[in-house]
Amino acid sequence: MVDAPQDSGLIFGGVLDGRGGFLRMLKSLPHRHTEQATDEHLWLHLERTHVAAQQWLYQHSGLNEYVWELLLEENTRPRLVKVGDDALLLFLRGVNLNPGADMEDMVSLRIYVDRHMLITLRHRPLRAAVDTREMLDAGRGARDLSSLLLDLTENLNQRIDSSLLEVADSIDRLEDQADENSADFHRQVLTPQRRRVASLRRFLGPQRDIFNQLQELGGDWFTPQQHKRWYELHNDLTRHVEELDLLRERIGFLQELQQRFMSERMNRTLYLLGIISALFLPLGFVTGLLGINVGGMPGAESPWGFWIALGLMLTLSAVQLIVFRRLRWI
Repeated sequence: MVDAPQDSGLIFGGVLDGRGGFLRMLKSLPHRHTEQATDEHLWLHLERTHVAAQQWLYQHSGLNEYVWELLLEENTRPRLVKVGDDALLLFLRGVNLNPGADMEDMVSLRIYVDRHMLITLRHRPLRAAVDTREMLDAGRGARDLSSLLLDLTENLNQRIDSSLLEVADSIDRLEDQADENSADFHRQVLTPQRRRVASLRRFLGPQRDIFNQLQELGGDWFTPQQHKRWYELHNDLTRHVEELDLLRERIGFLQELQQRFMSERMNRTLYLLGIISALFLPLGFVTGLLGINVGGMPGAESPWGFWIALGLMLTLSAVQLIVFRRLRWI
């Protein structure tokens, strides 16, 4: 499905029919309170950075300045804001599944919802919004705006769940590699994975609290069945946050294991270099001494002098090896 804005900044929009589908689709943005019937439930999905969509929010959406300024903020974090008695502002995050993007570079979804209209704004494509529209196109979607809000957040949460499974599988493979070959499992993968887990944890923690607040909202907004769905969403996100905490500990353990393996390898290398240096140090002394170009060196005139010196050096090396073994240095 094409997820690109029109000239008006509208990606898609429609009026719910109350039976799980769309009554009609919109080709342009409406002028609120002049083109919308009071009993209609309208969903508008907009491109946040599109100039025409911003102008519509300013002039024709019917929203006050406080609301549209929040909706168009450059940087947001997950939060819930009540606007009067009958409207909500939500700022949620979903994993980035766009081609060539990192999943931890999470996509922001800004939501305004009241009794008759739900507005969603995004800057980058978000699969959860497309999934929700496809449910409505198939007649299996929400019958009112409160259910539509739930469908959106559930689809958002489902994508988070699948992404966490991918991260967990990657950590499982690294742990298996560490067990099979403790010296050569892929060290360069751990840092990106730790950064990914930290970024996901940063946004999913506050988002869990939002779901809890929505679950606790009064009966004027949600039915008892919808309260149960918010409760399950909160539990699911709590499980995700706990899984992220566990993944962070597992990555930390692997990094400690890495450092230990590298330290052991370096210690063994330095140990062998120390033995080799100790073996050749006296030999270097003897050869240096015999290489002094002065008269009177013992054996200098004897045809057996070289072989005698070589024998002495081999004997000295053997004595060193015996001493090292008795001291358990090798």
